[in-house]
Amino acid sequence: MRTRDEAVIHRALDMGVNYIDTARGYMGGLNETIVGQVLKTRRKDTFIATKFRPGSVQEIMDSVDSSLKALQTDYLDVIQAHGLRSPEEVTNEDTLEALRSLKKSGKVRFVGFTTHSNMTELLKAAVPMEFYDMVLVAYNFKSTPDLTAAIEEAAQSGIGIVAMKTQAGGYAEAGMGNLSPHQAALKWVLQNKGVASTIPSMVNYDQLNENVQVMGSKMGLFDRKTLHRYGQAIDHRYCRMCGSCRDQCPHGVDVETANRILMYREGYRDAQLASDAFSDMPVQSRPLACGECSECTVRCVHGLDVSAKMKRVSKYYV
Repeated sequence: MRTRDEAVIHRALDMGVNYIDTARGYMGGLNETIVGQVLKTRRKDTFIATKFRPGSVQEIMDSVDSSLKALQTDYLDVIQAHGLRSPEEVTNEDTLEALRSLKKSGKVRFVGFTTHSNMTELLKAAVPMEFYDMVLVAYNFKSTPDLTAAIEEAAQSGIGIVAMKTQAGGYAEAGMGNLSPHQAALKWVLQNKGVASTIPSMVNYDQLNENVQVMGSKMGLFDRKTLHRYGQAIDHRYCRMCGSCRDQCPHGVDVETANRILMYREGYRDAQLASDAFSDMPVQSRPLACGECSECTVRCVHGLDVSAKMKRVSKYYV
């Protein structure tokens, strides 16, 4: 999603990383092109996953054809419907028809969807369908127990679970000193046997080396203490994406998505990614009215100051 350096991807493949996640919309299409430059000589080394925005059957087919061209390959290992938010989208017939056709044509091997919102409900909706091969969900040590249970149920039904947002924002907290919590965060996710793989964004060699060192290692007491300390440091700023704030705002602000944008800006420290995500928000769901409200009526069950966070998003992008 964020890697611009082909050399980092080549190095990752050399070190044994083989699952590459991208999307038609990342970097306005540039990310697929960057990955494609690598795939043209390393296709057999990779398991490639990309995404499309839901639409008509023809729009989906055209998006996948564009992805195939950009990625310089004649098939995809995984294609995913991107950013689903409701069970109705999981069962949408246009999406299902397009995915069936793509599989039948040989353009894709496996089909799935991605979700940042309402994740437990979407996983529960997918299980009885016996249709999706995989689901990409936001999952980390700050996730709620109901999501862990839903992941276990989905995995037992045969759905491959891939975890994103594994580093809980990746905040550079002054309170952590020289202690990095990110290996411990990745270990926490991987100890769940229901998780098949993870996609922590690695944009440089240091992040790549840090993550690869975790492979095959177990969660220890020091890791748990590190995560506890990191959890305390980010408690006031990290959104769990639990959805408890959904539909609370009388002005229709999508608080959950706005919080994710703020995480991209302040956690990932990726202003362009945050800006792109903000541009994707429907105008009516942006925090446009937050500076005018005398009192915010949205309450976060985890104690986040929603008003302050929405005002920060407004400061950056409105």
